[in-house]
Amino acid sequence: MTDSTDLAVEYPAQPDTRHAAPETVAFLDSFFAAKNSHVVADTMAHFSPDVVTYTESILGWPLDGYETIEQTFAQHMPTWPATALSYPTRILGGTGSVLIAFTDMPELFGGELRLLGAVDFKDGKIVRWVDYWDSRIFDDELYAQLKTPAEHFPTAFHEDEIPVSAAPEIVEAATRLQALLAAGDAAGAAALFSYDVVYEDMALRMQLQGRSMAERYLTASLAAAPYGAGSSLRHVVGGATGGGFEWIAPDSSGVACGITALELDAAGLISRVTTVYDSRLLAPGDHDLLVGNILAVR
Repeated sequence: MTDSTDLAVEYPAQPDTRHAAPETVAFLDSFFAAKNSHVVADTMAHFSPDVVTYTESILGWPLDGYETIEQTFAQHMPTWPATALSYPTRILGGTGSVLIAFTDMPELFGGELRLLGAVDFKDGKIVRWVDYWDSRIFDDELYAQLKTPAEHFPTAFHEDEIPVSAAPEIVEAATRLQALLAAGDAAGAAALFSYDVVYEDMALRMQLQGRSMAERYLTASLAAAPYGAGSSLRHVVGGATGGGFEWIAPDSSGVACGITALELDAAGLISRVTTVYDSRLLAPGDHDLLVGNILAVR
């Protein structure tokens, strides 16, 4: 058996770890090295025997339980070429849970994926992992082939089976922000932001800078955005200065769910917001409205 720790893998980019606990960074370095070595046993050594799920939320793949995850890796890893890499670009969290921004190269699943993942730990190992990304630029035929049919698509990701292990600071920031977004209160949400906040929507390929611009965008958009009016909180992960929250879109939205990453500054204000969801599922009118709002506030 190959030892993944002997394999030196160079990634296109090194992760931003300014808002992450050093031991969590070390753990994830080890996890991605094992995954990129394509050695099942080494990869599974990072999962708790009590793992509840490793879920791909956009395609609807719930891998529930240790054996299911192991069997899936055993099926697919031998088919991956050496160039099939998955690597982190940003890590936000503590020792209890973390939000990871990472990239899956096209050799893994047929298209480049830019993901945000919510990860919980138990006794230093992964007990829950849920991925989110935007499929709009993913191949249409492959998307239809891979996606779980609607009647079998999961609507819950075992968040009720584990305790919240996020730091109190990120729980407070995430809970307050999500409640204000759900209430359609753009001004209240913006009051939680730092003056120079960076506000990003990965699904719309959008980045805004500054509290005033973010507030103008939210004022115009919360009625149509899937994370806005009528949304609800699913789960919070992260450490004292960074993490995020999974959310559930309202029934009126074509989008089912998504995730929002948060970075906090020294004063506890939110200095960066990054959201992703499957914009392929937005109603055409909502997508056009949200894109138009980006142009209107610039």
